Amino acid sequence: MMPQVIDQIAEVAGYLWQKGWGERNGGNLTVRLETDDSEISSQTYGEAVPLGMTLPHIANRCFYVKGTQKRMRDMARDPMANGCIIRISETGNSFRYVTSPVTPTSELSSHLMAQNYLIESGSRYTATLHTHPIELVALSHHRDLLDDTSRPNRLTRTLWSMIPETLAFAPLGIDIVPYEVPGSVELAEATLKKIRDYDVVLWEKHGVFAVGQDIMDAFDQVDVLNKAARIYLDALTYTAVHPESQPEGMTAKAMEDVQRIFQLPKQRPC
Repeated sequence: MMPQVIDQIAEVAGYLWQKGWGERNGGNLTVRLETDDSEISSQTYGEAVPLGMTLPHIANRCFYVKGTQKRMRDMARDPMANGCIIRISETGNSFRYVTSPVTPTSELSSHLMAQNYLIESGSRYTATLHTHPIELVALSHHRDLLDDTSRPNRLTRTLWSMIPETLAFAPLGIDIVPYEVPGSVELAEATLKKIRDYDVVLWEKHGVFAVGQDIMDAFDQVDVLNKAARIYLDALTYTAVHPESQPEGMTAKAMEDVQRIFQLPKQRPC
């Protein structure tokens, strides 16, 4: 299983770079490795590195994590030189390196807190992804979208209405975390509250955080939502010339038909 997981990580890293979602060293990812010691040696390197928190549900688990200051375009070419595998301690408050040490992403806390919750809740999800999808980030600069607290929120309704596949393949929609300092515990805690109900969370003026059954699944959901955002923004370019014409979107009935035909879940599957 291990080589396939690492190959998939490299493939997704390449897509993120090609789309312009991983500029310089932007973005990061973490994948829980469902392995035994025949696949990953129990030997570890160096001293234990404190996590700064205790996450009991990820104790003894192994994760592939992107390295800090590493580039997605380089990860696509050589994932093990630009990331590493770590093993969480028995107490869940530190880690050691399983592969050659590459300092993990500065947003490791967000990823591991999410992973801890996913295991605690019995989820099949193993992957967490942070990236900078251009059109979704652009929409996060619009206060009227950010301040809407209805459920589903205005941003979700807008994206769902752009193309049937958005509702079909991102049926939980997207929620928003107000701006917090990147890499902060505050950002991690706010994100954790949101992913209890959403697979994709928009970090205001920053990027998105997504979870999925594997890293491709997490990427696909962001990809679908960002395409809807791009369609919406492209439609607005016509409005700039013809102010009387606003993007119409699918009707409520049309979206209900999609939900019925595809038998879409209203909450995350286990």
